[in-house]
Amino acid sequence: MTPETADCITAELVKTTENAYRDVQIAFANEVALMCEAVGGDIWKVRELVNKSPGRSMHLPGAGVGGHCIPKDPWLLAYGVHDQDVPLRLIPAARAVNDTMPLHMVDLLGSALNAAGRELSESRILVMGYAYLEDSDDTRNSPSEILVRGLQGQGAEVVIHDPYVPEYQGDLLKMAQGCDAAVVMVKHEEYRKLDLHSLKACLSKPILVDGRGTYTSSQAASMGFTYLNLGVA
Repeated sequence: MTPETADCITAELVKTTENAYRDVQIAFANEVALMCEAVGGDIWKVRELVNKSPGRSMHLPGAGVGGHCIPKDPWLLAYGVHDQDVPLRLIPAARAVNDTMPLHMVDLLGSALNAAGRELSESRILVMGYAYLEDSDDTRNSPSEILVRGLQGQGAEVVIHDPYVPEYQGDLLKMAQGCDAAVVMVKHEEYRKLDLHSLKACLSKPILVDGRGTYTSSQAASMGFTYLNLGVA
C-alpha cells in the first residue's frame, strides 16, 4: 500500500496540534491537582479512579512541563491565526497553568518551611532533578530552572542534584547534608529507589515536597517526614 501523504499545512497542524493536545491535557490534570489541594482531595487517587472509566486517560499532573516541543508548539499553532478572527482561550490558558506549576512548588516549599518555623529566605533547599524528563539528561526548558530562579528570588540557597546531568551529578546524600528541605522535581529511578530514612538523616529539617507523586503520604509519614505531595491536601 502506498502511504498516505499530507499537504504542508495539514502536516504542520498535526505536529503542533498533537503537542498542544498534550499540553491541554496536562493542564487539566494540574488544575484538578490544585483543586484537590484546596478541598482535601488526592489527585493521584482521583486520576486512578477516573481512568477506570472506559475510554478515559487522564494525564499525570506535575511540577511543570518542559522539553523542546510542548512549551512552544501550542504557541506556533496559535500564531497561525494571530491575524484572524479566531478567539483563542483554551490553548493560552493551558500554557499559563503549566508555566506556573514550578512556582506553585515554591509556594508549597514556603508553606512547609513556615509550618516548621523557618522562612524560605533563610533556608537551603535540595532540588532533586534538573532534566525535564525522568531518566534523561535533557534540560531544555526545564521546570527546575524556573523553580530555582523562584527560590533564589526569595533568598533561598539552592543545591541541585541530577544523576543524569553532568554538572549536577554527585552523592545525593552528601549534597542533602544541612539542607532544610528537599523537593522532587523529576521522577528519576534513583529517587524512586531512594532510602528515605537516609535522606531524612541528612536534612536539618525532615521536609520533603514532591512534585511528581514519587512517594506516598503513608510512605513518607512512616519515615517521619513532613511531606507535601502535589495535588494532595
